[in-house]
Amino acid sequence: MSDAAVLLAINFAVLVGAILLLWRASVAIRDVSFIDAFWALGMVLLAWAAATQAGFDGLRTQLILVLVTIWGLRLAAHLFLRWRAQGEDPRYAKIIARTMETKGWSWSRTALVSVFLTQAPLLFITCLPAQLGIWASATHPPAVVGLLAKFGMFAALIGIAFETVGDLQLNGFRNDPANKGKVLDTGLWRYTRHPNYFGDALAWWGIWLVAAEAGWAIALASVIGPIFLTFTLVKWSGKALLEKGLHKTRPGYADYVRRTSGFIPWPPKAPATKA
Repeated sequence: MSDAAVLLAINFAVLVGAILLLWRASVAIRDVSFIDAFWALGMVLLAWAAATQAGFDGLRTQLILVLVTIWGLRLAAHLFLRWRAQGEDPRYAKIIARTMETKGWSWSRTALVSVFLTQAPLLFITCLPAQLGIWASATHPPAVVGLLAKFGMFAALIGIAFETVGDLQLNGFRNDPANKGKVLDTGLWRYTRHPNYFGDALAWWGIWLVAAEAGWAIALASVIGPIFLTFTLVKWSGKALLEKGLHKTRPGYADYVRRTSGFIPWPPKAPATKA
């Protein structure tokens, strides 16, 4: 896989270059929050960079490229517009303030090391199914897209739709002043506390399945991507971190947690009966 190694090395260099440009922009505005939007857009960049190097031949190559582009552009636009509407993300403000205080670094150095250079390798790893899947499919294009890739395509499209609907329902809920302090427990949010995170994970497991059809070596080399993404969404910076704050700010959230699945959609439990 020497050719793949060269492709990945070039892709990583492209990603680091883009990350450094974004860091310089963040220093000018003293806000790093837009990095969330680049998390999605960066994967589109890596997918297209891989195809530019390996070629656009093969239905599977084109399928992966389309899936990643639809997923990434939709999510990047959503997160960018949210940042423009809500301003600086308190999570990043706390990270930067805490790091500056403990290490004595400047704002620019803290943003570079604690946010941008940390995000780059994680983004790169998560996107391995697209990068390696495109390389394998373009260099050895299949005559047809097989059953595994078709199943992956449908899983990815369902994930993208699930995530999109969940985000739209949450935006509508937040934009209604009457819902201030309340918990969204209707629509997709009735079946999972995080339909957007579930959709995100499902989309990338689907993309991995499409890539995995290129062979067991590609499947094994890239499975770290969806595994890491799922871990991040469930145990690290997604669900776990978000729910910690919601328990403090939403009086009814504990009951919502009791009756609603934490990640995988499932019918809600019946309300607790009073003694």
